[in-house]
This record gives sequence, structure tokens and C-alpha cells, in this order.
Amino acid sequence: MTGFDRPRIEAAVAEILAAIGEDPSRPGLETTPSRVADAYEEFFAGVGRDPVAELGDPVPLEGHEAETILLRDIHFRSVCEHHLLPFLGVAHVAYVPGERVIGLGRIPRLIETLAARPQVQERLTEQIAETIEQGTDARGVLVVLDAQHECVTTRGARQTDSSTVTIASRGTLAEPSARAEIVALIGRDVA
Repeated sequence: MTGFDRPRIEAAVAEILAAIGEDPSRPGLETTPSRVADAYEEFFAGVGRDPVAELGDPVPLEGHEAETILLRDIHFRSVCEHHLLPFLGVAHVAYVPGERVIGLGRIPRLIETLAARPQVQERLTEQIAETIEQGTDARGVLVVLDAQHECVTTRGARQTDSSTVTIASRGTLAEPSARAEIVALIGRDVA
């Protein structure tokens, strides 16, 4: 990760502990700054990374025509940029390929890269759709994220069962009937 300054993060965490009235050198807290730096290095590993590169080289269909491809239930985690608290959820990504398809494992990598930075769910949803649209010749893209935000579940309103759903659509999947069909497929088993 470029720009990751471990000593600065450790010093900041020690300062936060002192600011809340704790002794950062007491047993139990003495290694907390290092552990938080480890976590932040993982949580923010997507900062500075090019998400389009995660798509790799789409593969030509070679005379075949694919309709909609839907990848459901991609688990992700991110950190809300407003409170630096995690939000956890599930992504569903559908796209209508042009002449090339993306490797299925590339979509979770893309989501992981975009989620591994300070985020808001609305922007994350749009960024996933934009990246797939820009990085491929997809004729349509639909992204649905359903996530629980710890800034809502553990503080303030403390709505422990609430979740937030965001949707971004492009091209042919922005049409109401196509969009409705994909949303229905997300919610049930497909034979």
C-alpha cells in the first residue's frame, strides 16, 4: 500500500487512547496501536490501487452471445468515512457483456479493492458499476449492495437489524423491466 505510514498511525492511536483517559502503556493496551495499524493496513489496502486493473483482460466470447451474467452474494466489508466504523454487506453484480466476458473471480477482487478504502455505500455502488462499464464493453450493468453499518447499529440510533440497500444501473440494465428481472433473480433461487 503506497502512502501507509505505520508509525504515524500507531502514534495517533496511542494519542486517542490517552485522549479518552486511558493509559496506552498499560497491559492490554500496550500493543493496541500496532494491532490497529495492522487492521488499518488491511482495511485500507485499496487506497491508491487501480480498480480497472482488477478486471484483468476480458475474454472474447468467440462467436457466442451471452445474455445477463449475475454473480450473487459477494460478501464485502468497508469502513465508513464519516465515523471510521465498519460496514459489512453483500454485493450482487449483473452485467450484459458485449463481445468479451470478465473472469468471475475478478468481480469480487474489484469489489474488495473499491471497498478497501474510506467509503460511503452510495459511492461504492456507483464505483463498482462505473468500473465494470469502463473496464469492459458491457452493454448493461446492475449493482446492488445490501449492508449493515456499525455507525447505525452500534451508536446513535442503534438499529441493530437495519440494513441499507443501494442500486446503480447502466445501459440495458437501467431499463425498468430488465432491472426488475435482475432484482427478482437476486432474491430467489434460479433453476
